[in-house]
Amino acid sequence: MDFDILSLARFQFAMTTIFHYFFVPLSIGLGLSVAIMETIYVVKKDEMYKDMAKFWGKIFLLSFAVGVVTGIIQEFQFGMNWSDYSRFVGDIFGSLLAMEALMAFFLESTFIGLWMFGWDKFNKKVHALFMWLVVLGAVLSAFWILVANSFMQHPVGYVINNGRAELNDFSVLLTNPKVWYEVSHVLSGAVLLGGFFVAGLAAFRLIAKKDSEFNLKSLNLGLVIGLVGALISVGSGDLQTKALVADQPMKFAATEGLYEDSGDPASWTAIGLHDTDKKETTWSLEIPYLLSILSYNKPEGSIRGMNTINEELIAEYGQMDYYPPVKTLFWSFRIMAGSGAFLSLVALVGLWFSLRKKTLLKMNWLLYVIGFTLFVPFIANTAGWLVTELGRFPWTVYGLYTMADSISPNVSATSLFISNLIYFTLFSFIGGVMVYFVRKEVQAGPYDRQEKKDKESKKSDDPFEKGAFN
Repeated sequence: MDFDILSLARFQFAMTTIFHYFFVPLSIGLGLSVAIMETIYVVKKDEMYKDMAKFWGKIFLLSFAVGVVTGIIQEFQFGMNWSDYSRFVGDIFGSLLAMEALMAFFLESTFIGLWMFGWDKFNKKVHALFMWLVVLGAVLSAFWILVANSFMQHPVGYVINNGRAELNDFSVLLTNPKVWYEVSHVLSGAVLLGGFFVAGLAAFRLIAKKDSEFNLKSLNLGLVIGLVGALISVGSGDLQTKALVADQPMKFAATEGLYEDSGDPASWTAIGLHDTDKKETTWSLEIPYLLSILSYNKPEGSIRGMNTINEELIAEYGQMDYYPPVKTLFWSFRIMAGSGAFLSLVALVGLWFSLRKKTLLKMNWLLYVIGFTLFVPFIANTAGWLVTELGRFPWTVYGLYTMADSISPNVSATSLFISNLIYFTLFSFIGGVMVYFVRKEVQAGPYDRQEKKDKESKKSDDPFEKGAFN
């Protein structure tokens, strides 16, 4: 069987990145949710919020552990499959990844241990501070990784020397405008995920008639956090998309399914069918003026199509196919944007009815909808990363280094095929273990096991006493 080495390497990168990215925003979002819960406990002295922080903190710890394991696997496949790429950007990425380890991961891992084992050993204010430091570490970790990714999208602060990109201005890396678009969008997506993860699981527990007061408070807080994340995500996503018009016009045109130049004003394609072989749109449902408004904040202005941009790129960089996977980008963008609008609406409706506690508890259909939102942010975040990474095709570093140049020279199709099977099996196992333990924690609830322990501790040692064997 004839395997394409580059396609297998790209598939492995996609698989490891997507699976790892399930847990990175979950850890950040859940960590923030737990920190808020514990802070409310400190301020209001309401023991239920302490119980909430402990319960959701257990699930946060599971996501953190799985995120670390999947991150190690992702780094391994970089070294195995993309060694030429690693040599090209090593001078730049080395400093960023070192900062991520020294400033972020050490901070995060140190204080997560203090938080886990320090419930009865520290002042409650100090203990709450530990979780905020964990969140800070997670945010810093994401920041340094996104600085590296932003260089791939919009390279700055470098010189080419002996065929390698060498860092000549570290401050320019940090002031790269792409960094702040990505950081705001990724972190708001993590907040959104953490909030709806809590709200979704709480909704399913309310349907099961378990710990109603506990889960109602969890649901309300989760919806508030999720709504804030969704609104910021929509706003930051709009800014990031507008920046693509100038920075990465091919990616922008692909997300809009534009093969030919638009008219002025430009219509927005809500739904479209595309022929990637003939490089044309075969059918579309369009809304007049909207693409101009979305792109330029005014009802005028045209957008260059992919066919025009492809000719420009050929003139600048040489003969090559610069078309990204249009169908994937077109629909991924709409899934991502549509999910943000859908989740905002669900949060608003859920919070409206949660003000009427008895009403919400009787509305199983709404609880099921909120429960379903547990899965939507995972889909939306994945769709967003597909747009970010696939839209850069055929570059690993935009305008400087192609995917074909980046592949390891000594990797074989056989080794890639086998490692893909191994990784897929390993990820399936890790994902199954994660789901099993989360489900186990959710079924046990915040009180069940503690009540069982209390009951066992009250048993009499006298074998003739009535309750000794209950």
